[in-house]
Amino acid sequence: MELLDHLSPNEQAKGREIHFEKGQILAHERDICQGVYFLLHGRIRIASYALSGQEMVYNLVSDGQMFGNNLVFSRSPEFRGNVIADTVGSCLYFEKTELLNLLQANPSFLNAYLSYEAEFVKRLNAKIKLLSLSSAEERLEFWLYANGGAVECQSVTRLALDLSLSREATSRLLHRLQKENRIEIENHRIVQKGN
Repeated sequence: MELLDHLSPNEQAKGREIHFEKGQILAHERDICQGVYFLLHGRIRIASYALSGQEMVYNLVSDGQMFGNNLVFSRSPEFRGNVIADTVGSCLYFEKTELLNLLQANPSFLNAYLSYEAEFVKRLNAKIKLLSLSSAEERLEFWLYANGGAVECQSVTRLALDLSLSREATSRLLHRLQKENRIEIENHRIVQKGN
């Protein structure tokens, strides 16, 4: 993990490795976030449920990413959804006080951590702009533009989550744009054509 590469083995040893199983809930909605989790391997989703029972996914966290980072220094550090393991995996957990010690003692780690936070805010701003667009086609075009004209697409379901669209609408859109020769899909990668 790039961020953890800035920590020495002794500094990393100050964290606690947590192993999890698929389907395990690591934190419940409204639990207080008391530290930061660096995902070593696996996938985590942060979701809550509407009154109808429909799951609303707020974030998907993959290898090399972290969670809790946007809450741990908040005045209201409650998880906004359940933190659920989508796969078997592990993470390295640092309590807030230990994280602060590492940030103060290691300028390289501080810089990498702040860069990660800045990129997180940029992605969040892009997501807000995306949600302001009304049509599925505008959302996909914006997502491609925001990602340099190409996006990795491990599954239609994941892309639908990124675009805040239904899986069916996303699948139809991809099929239509591919048929119109406006995008190319190859090896789990969507590339915008002609721009």
